[in-house]
Amino acid sequence: MGSQNGGNMFPGVTLPFGVVKIGVDVTPPFDGDAYSGYYHLGKITGFSMMHESGTGGAPKYGVVSQFPVVGELSNPLADLSVTRTSPDQASLGIYKSSLANGVTVELSASQHAGMMRHTFSDPKVEAHVLVDVSHFLPSFRGQGIEQHYVEGSIEVDANGTYKGFGVYNGGWNLGEDWKIFFCGSFNTPPSRARTFSGLSVLGEKLTSFGNFSSVSGKNRLGVVVSFNSATNATQLVVESKIGISFISAEKACDFKDREIPANDSFNSLVAAVKDSWNHEVFSTITTTETDQAKLELLYSSLYGMFLIPSNRTGENPKWTSTEPYYDDIFTLWDLFRSHTPLMHILMPNRYEDFIRSLIDIWRHDGYMPDGRSSNFNGRVQGGSNADNVLADAYVKGVRGGINWEDGYKAMVKDAEVTPVNNDDHMAKDSSTKEGRGALPDWLERGYITTKYTRSVSRASEYAMNDFALSQVAKGLAKKEDAEKYLSRSRNWRSHWDVKSTAGQFSGFLSPINQKGKFPTPPQDPLTCGGCYWGDDYYQALPFEYSFGAHHDMVTLIEYMGGAEEFTERLEKLFELGANAHGEARFGKTLFNPGNEPSFASPYLFNFVNRQYLSVEKSRFIAKSYYNTGNQGLPGNSDAGAMQSWLLWNMIGLYPMTSTTTFLIGSPWFSDLTIDIGNSKKVVIKSTGGSDTAYYVQELKLNGKLWNKNWLTWDDLFANGGTLEFVLGSKKALWDTGPPPPSFATTTDE
Repeated sequence: MGSQNGGNMFPGVTLPFGVVKIGVDVTPPFDGDAYSGYYHLGKITGFSMMHESGTGGAPKYGVVSQFPVVGELSNPLADLSVTRTSPDQASLGIYKSSLANGVTVELSASQHAGMMRHTFSDPKVEAHVLVDVSHFLPSFRGQGIEQHYVEGSIEVDANGTYKGFGVYNGGWNLGEDWKIFFCGSFNTPPSRARTFSGLSVLGEKLTSFGNFSSVSGKNRLGVVVSFNSATNATQLVVESKIGISFISAEKACDFKDREIPANDSFNSLVAAVKDSWNHEVFSTITTTETDQAKLELLYSSLYGMFLIPSNRTGENPKWTSTEPYYDDIFTLWDLFRSHTPLMHILMPNRYEDFIRSLIDIWRHDGYMPDGRSSNFNGRVQGGSNADNVLADAYVKGVRGGINWEDGYKAMVKDAEVTPVNNDDHMAKDSSTKEGRGALPDWLERGYITTKYTRSVSRASEYAMNDFALSQVAKGLAKKEDAEKYLSRSRNWRSHWDVKSTAGQFSGFLSPINQKGKFPTPPQDPLTCGGCYWGDDYYQALPFEYSFGAHHDMVTLIEYMGGAEEFTERLEKLFELGANAHGEARFGKTLFNPGNEPSFASPYLFNFVNRQYLSVEKSRFIAKSYYNTGNQGLPGNSDAGAMQSWLLWNMIGLYPMTSTTTFLIGSPWFSDLTIDIGNSKKVVIKSTGGSDTAYYVQELKLNGKLWNKNWLTWDDLFANGGTLEFVLGSKKALWDTGPPPPSFATTTDE
């Protein structure tokens, strides 16, 4: 699901939050990037132990690789890549590639180790397995955020057992040098094992290839393990086990031997992967429905949601701590809206550990991450959105082992201390490594000028971040702080330009120059330049961002002219061909389902008690842009963010992060049971539903009629509960109760 069409899903093998993500590495047949290693066309260059899933920007990892070669091998640095003879095959726990050189490669994994099974179809030809320490996923986009190999070391004995390390840097997060250790062995005794070293710049230059026990340095290097032909067999099968560690080669060897014991078969490893996913992930949501298409979409989305981040507890090379440690966070800008709130419900223990990890990163690295990989923070696309994640956990009662005083200090650091500029060439104005780079304007002016890139989208997010602080401060009885940050959360209003117009609608979020003036002529709400790092709006139009003050909706609705005009404007977001310039937006609407700033927009009709419109728009998006095919996502998975949005749609709710509010939609299933831990369950039932009859006619919460189109954490999730929907084809106005709360709007306003 979503491995093509820019979804960039990782189709290899891993456990939930696994450190090892073993998969194929492909060079596409054009100047593009294989972000997760996989691409359905092109040449396979290797099979490696580490990957990301669903990310854009530039590839990360693709390290600790093997590649099977047949026949005479005189230069391991030559281009040995091959095509496939048939499409790759993948199912839970196993990945398989059939190569044009007559070798079939099958992969499986444990938490810190993996197994590769190379089947050579012609046993009469000498077989080799190439271990290339300098192998990594390249980037061809030319954006200056590609990875680099720095140096390595490897040693091998006569049995083909090898260990060593590689050092790399770069990637989308602009990571500093990082080191991964490895340890590998084979089940078949080799005929010989040779090290190699050399350069590969405009051609190959082999400086050594022979019977040396070890090799190290800044050159490309690795080992070739060769196997004799087997004249009495129809094929030669070579199984390889590899462990990895950020701490030492000895620990990598221990992972290999302990997680994949010598007597464990390849098939038993595959079965263990299935058991892990079933036990920890798939069993959290169950249903008695038998509709195959719905079930495939439900469980494929659950799978795609929990591939990353990576649980590297005990594997942090930068500091010693008893706290959990998670890496490969891509990114909280993508995840805070719908992913982390669902992770909280489905995996409360993992979620608590993840929160503790964010705080511990602040303790030792100085800031919580927005994005992080290879033990290095980066990059911040907007605000300090770890603040939103922490606030969401706090207001919903997550305590456990979390030190909330430290958590609050980490949030205050984001809100008050400007990070040192890391000179990101895509946005040189301020830090993209961590924190809030545009704080000087925010603190001194109460808005962000065009001195800073992404000024408007950052202002929108800084307002949400400050609202998050206000909620935690309130809970910790820090009254002055609570009032201060709640006041700052209203600063988005400073960017509202009533002269900015689109069609009959006036008033949109607008840039402000360093003289404190809106642009003349006013900002066009339907254009954002490239919507990228150097622009005023990041990954969404001004029209979309102008709906973003979810904590201050009463004010926003007033600014847009009241409930009726707000409704008309929000409907325009989803209208086919809505762009006044005649430009074709994604799906020919202003709404972009492939970028997170629009995630909540289909549900905002609830704030004006037009819940049927929320159901209509959100169901249209889900059915139009999602399916289980290889093009089944509307853009990058963004580390499972897209899948989480779809899952909420299927459940029939949508979370408003940093609050206890859930907006009510419409469920897809006649029954759905969510295991929320501690023997508690949430049961969602519906009657009368179909592909055409999905509007809410009546709702009961815990057995009582409910007339509000929202509910709180305590209503349903704190102790479990039931939602019972009556669905039909009528666009019913059943939501006659008060609208969802607008927390930043004062009583007098």
